[in-house]
Amino acid sequence: MKKIKMTQQEVISKTIGYVEKELQGESSGHDWWHILRVRNNAMKIAAGEKGADLFVVELAALLHDIADWKFHGGDEKASSHTAQEWLKSRSVDNKIIAKVCKAIDEVSFKGAGVKTVPSTLEGKIVQDADRLDAIGAIGIARAFAYGGKMGRGIYDPVIKPELHKSFEAYKSNKGPTINHFYEKLLLLKDLMNTDTAKKLAEERHNYMIKFLERFYKEWEGIL
Repeated sequence: MKKIKMTQQEVISKTIGYVEKELQGESSGHDWWHILRVRNNAMKIAAGEKGADLFVVELAALLHDIADWKFHGGDEKASSHTAQEWLKSRSVDNKIIAKVCKAIDEVSFKGAGVKTVPSTLEGKIVQDADRLDAIGAIGIARAFAYGGKMGRGIYDPVIKPELHKSFEAYKSNKGPTINHFYEKLLLLKDLMNTDTAKKLAEERHNYMIKFLERFYKEWEGIL
């Protein structure tokens, strides 16, 4: 039987339902609501970027964490492989699938010393959208949710942050959650690709600075 080609909106609608179902009950901060925020951020950024393929941007944003490497044995291509299978099952054009998967593969932060600038405009937009959700008030909440999920302590002044020079070193890191601010979160403002994301990142970055100042005062019993 010949497959009926779906419209772009139908593919998006089906993908939303698929991702929401797959990530239901996820408790590390990589849940459906994270995906929805990243999708909304990505579409906002894309609106200001000439030449971006909005279909590719939206699909990549929706599917970027469908099989996050952190929960799939460190396989950094787990999400793109899963996304590819899903999109093929929806009869999406192979060229579109390739663009979506490329954007997904180039989203992740891989360590302070590892360059991770996406090679496509769509990838840059989705990476910025994902990184915006890693900073600010939401980013703080997600950091501690992930730390708790992985059995990490909140803070240990004896354990110093590390600026990882390889993805392997970053993946194997077991430091407390506060260290993660210095190893990743506070670095993201200056790693944004688009002007829109750079502007949005400023306030979120400053909020994290204020949070850390307050955290250390309470830790020392000053407040």
